Amino acid sequence: MSEILHAADVSLKRTLQLHLTSSDDTSLEILEFKSLQLFLGNSSRLCRITEAVNGLQDMLESHWRTLHRRRRRVDFTALDDVRRREINSFTKRVKEYIKEFEHVDCVPKIVAMLTDPKSSELLFVSLLGMVGIGKTTLATEIFEHPSISRHFTRRVWLTLGPDWEILNRLDLSNNRSVFIDRCLVVLDGVWNKEVLEHLERLSPDIMSESRVLLTTTLKEVALFPKTHQIYDMRFLDNQQSWCLLRDKIAENCEGLPLTIVTVARLLSKAEKSLDYWNKVAEKQNSLFLDAYDKMSELLFPSYNYLPHHLKTLFLYMGVFPEKHQIPYSKIIRLWIVEGFLERNLSKTWEDVADQCLKDLISRSVVIVHQHSTGNGIKTCRLHSVFWPLCIREARKNKFFHVIKCYADIVAEDVKIQPRFCIHNNILFGIKYLNNLMSSASNVSSLLCTGPYHQYPVPIYLDDSRLLRILDALTVRFYLFPIQVLKLVELRYLALTYNGKLPSSISKLPNLECLIVDRHMAIRSAGKPQWLPVEIWDMKKLKHLQIMGNEVPDPCEGSVLPKLSTLSDISSHSCTRSVLESIPNLKKLGIRIEISSDAASDCEPSSCFDHISLLNKLESLKCVIVNPTLKNPPLLSVFPLGLKKLCLSGLGYPWEEMSKIASLPNLEVLKLRCYAFRGPKWEIEDNRFMRLEFLLIEDSDLMHWTAGKESFRFLDCLSIKHCYRLKQVPRKFSSDLREIQVRDCSPFISNWAKFVSLKIDVHVHASWDE
Repeated sequence: MSEILHAADVSLKRTLQLHLTSSDDTSLEILEFKSLQLFLGNSSRLCRITEAVNGLQDMLESHWRTLHRRRRRVDFTALDDVRRREINSFTKRVKEYIKEFEHVDCVPKIVAMLTDPKSSELLFVSLLGMVGIGKTTLATEIFEHPSISRHFTRRVWLTLGPDWEILNRLDLSNNRSVFIDRCLVVLDGVWNKEVLEHLERLSPDIMSESRVLLTTTLKEVALFPKTHQIYDMRFLDNQQSWCLLRDKIAENCEGLPLTIVTVARLLSKAEKSLDYWNKVAEKQNSLFLDAYDKMSELLFPSYNYLPHHLKTLFLYMGVFPEKHQIPYSKIIRLWIVEGFLERNLSKTWEDVADQCLKDLISRSVVIVHQHSTGNGIKTCRLHSVFWPLCIREARKNKFFHVIKCYADIVAEDVKIQPRFCIHNNILFGIKYLNNLMSSASNVSSLLCTGPYHQYPVPIYLDDSRLLRILDALTVRFYLFPIQVLKLVELRYLALTYNGKLPSSISKLPNLECLIVDRHMAIRSAGKPQWLPVEIWDMKKLKHLQIMGNEVPDPCEGSVLPKLSTLSDISSHSCTRSVLESIPNLKKLGIRIEISSDAASDCEPSSCFDHISLLNKLESLKCVIVNPTLKNPPLLSVFPLGLKKLCLSGLGYPWEEMSKIASLPNLEVLKLRCYAFRGPKWEIEDNRFMRLEFLLIEDSDLMHWTAGKESFRFLDCLSIKHCYRLKQVPRKFSSDLREIQVRDCSPFISNWAKFVSLKIDVHVHASWDE
């Protein structure tokens, strides 16, 4: 094996060396991206490099499979690790260079595609991205490229925008001479796919060898069925931004070229002192606001041409501070409670809100900041350039008013605003804000989205009888705010409070979301703290998150028919009578803290005794915060509709995993902190048939095997802090898309690096930092 690896290494380097334009003594081991740029600029060379790298990978994999077919045992550590790691590192680095080059300079590739004589039909190429990211600049460079001017007999540039009637005014059908032979049409700023359909109808007669290059901020336009290729324009990273503007100023530009250029232009005319530039870096002066004002003319159409229902949702993103990471679940619930959504009888409100958020993302006005498991949305946010626009338009349209300082409190039009967003919670201690609250009787929403404030501040609510939303999770209450109980229109209540909720909470008949957090996520020793039994009278509750509180058994016949989410309860709340009375629950979160007084605790695993009663449950999370790792009783049967399961600290033997492995709809499984214990995990044939994501973290597992047809759809495997693991299922070496390894045994790290030739692998070790 070592000789083959060495031969392959020499062969690949020789192939590369033959095509390099530099001298023969070029050191491939220290080859930098800049020295590859000119070489990779030739698309044929780029293809040959890629073929050489992929050829090496295929050869190594083929040889490895041959060894296994011969049933020869190969010890990874017995191979020439130094040589193998050198080759893996080299091929991976070359692939990264190629990938980086394709992102940084895709002009040659697009030009080659547009001038390819093999295609004899109308061909569309889309440049997709938010305003200011460089679509028009890239299109201009392509339009003026010498190869383009030589190949096409006609070139047409049309700047469209939302009004595309210019195509009709051109009367293309009567001006066929424009499209004789070959023509390149650039459509800059396409807002409607009807433009493309209009051109497509002309293609059978006059545009068979022509090409259309379009720029758009709308994903649905870029996904036009006839589109041959989509280039999703990405933000510059900090290092690339640094090339145009330095240090923290570049970070504040967030990778948007339009912002970088605008800020740079303003800086060139500004004071050249260190103090001034430091203030710019910390956003302590008006330079960025001036830059946003200058860009507003370009940014405004992205907002102005949104459908009416999306405009409202987009503006609402501005209630959160600039650069704030907005949890997906929170923005969805707020939109629903605010009543912004249009009813669709075939979908739930959550599905409607989810589609609206995806529409905003596809239109390049909202950014996905963090993905959840399965490529969903975990957090999102506005790009900083859109935040001032949101605030300005919201205030102008009397949609909401942001309060960050004293001047915002005394603004002339503040009393007629229906929503207040407090970005500085300490302002509640200023009497002027309380006076404002007492005079603004029409306010419907009060959102405290500033930093957490742990000291008590008074909030005046007596005259805010129309309040529908009170989001005060970042304000600590030492006493329950009794004024809240008079807000009969309240739909959403979130606060931080360690005490017991009053029984009169049931006087809020319209409440849909009740979120009670604790100042410190530590349960006091002693008996559990119960919610009032009157909680069962709140029939409209949909979301209940009550850290430090337990749900009491209901009176006979009491049901919460709309409750779909229940979080932060413990085993005490998982009785038969409770679970039978929440028949439509979809998401359940259990958080167990084992106290020193064992007599007051339930058996932790008893939370699963009646879990099978929840026929509509899709997501279940159970965490023991301070596990003792005693041998628990046998694992109960889970609902068959379960799609996501997260367990931590339970200490079950791996043999009990068979009850989970047979769940027909399970897609995500996360096992943390000795959720299962023991050195061996053997999986039978045909198990985990729909699982897509698997996480094992903090485990004493050593030997892991899987039978035939198991993990058929597994896409991503994450292994963290598994220091004893020595064996993984063989099929993982080729069937997965991504492997994540963090602080594991040397065997697992070496195995992951070995399979990285074909799979996206991320290996991290703390000791390398």
